[in-house]
Amino acid sequence: MYDKGVAIEVIAKSLRMDRKTVRKYAHATVVEDLLSPPRQSRRMLQPWAEYLNMRWQEGCTDSGRLFREIQERGYRGSSRSVRRWLEPLRSAESPTPKRSEAPTVRQVTGWLTCHPDNLSSGQQLRLKRILADCPELADLRRHIAAFAAMMKNLDGRLLPRWMKAAQGSELPPLRGFARNLSKDLDAVTAGLTQPYSSGMVEGHVNRVKYLKRQGYGRANFDLLRRRILLTP
Repeated sequence: MYDKGVAIEVIAKSLRMDRKTVRKYAHATVVEDLLSPPRQSRRMLQPWAEYLNMRWQEGCTDSGRLFREIQERGYRGSSRSVRRWLEPLRSAESPTPKRSEAPTVRQVTGWLTCHPDNLSSGQQLRLKRILADCPELADLRRHIAAFAAMMKNLDGRLLPRWMKAAQGSELPPLRGFARNLSKDLDAVTAGLTQPYSSGMVEGHVNRVKYLKRQGYGRANFDLLRRRILLTP
């Protein structure tokens, strides 16, 4: 009827349908235009898209279960939006469970030292599985979190207790790190307690090195000294 030039209002009255529904079907060029979820739902689900795709590839096709999983991670939308998100995936071939590609050492190190709130849902899931398969890394993460809490809260009085726990772990590198801290314990404790740092000194050192490299091989020490004194 629309192709014959009949107005959308007339079609809606004759078919007893809402004009918005008629317009949607009339303007659709392919079936995917009718199956794809609304833009607003896609925007709401975008932060969890990586997680949903990963779980789908792992063989989890239950929309209710996926809805509950992302709801625990902060999703505030409806379960219907999740079902509509999965419709294009269901129209394709059924997912085959497969193991995700192993992360690199650099990636795992970043996940361990990064604040948990700064990790995506997919990264949190992969890290959780890695820690479940490797108790040593799970123990290391607890020590990293405790040390990070001391740095953030400037609570250096807890350092002796942390060093004692680290020296009793099964990780030789961690024991070595704790042992090296004891060589300059007063300075480390001050760094974890006082609000001061050597950042300003390091900034001046970096400025001097920058000026030095600019004149390398072209001037003597007198010019370098003058540039350091006059350059703000």
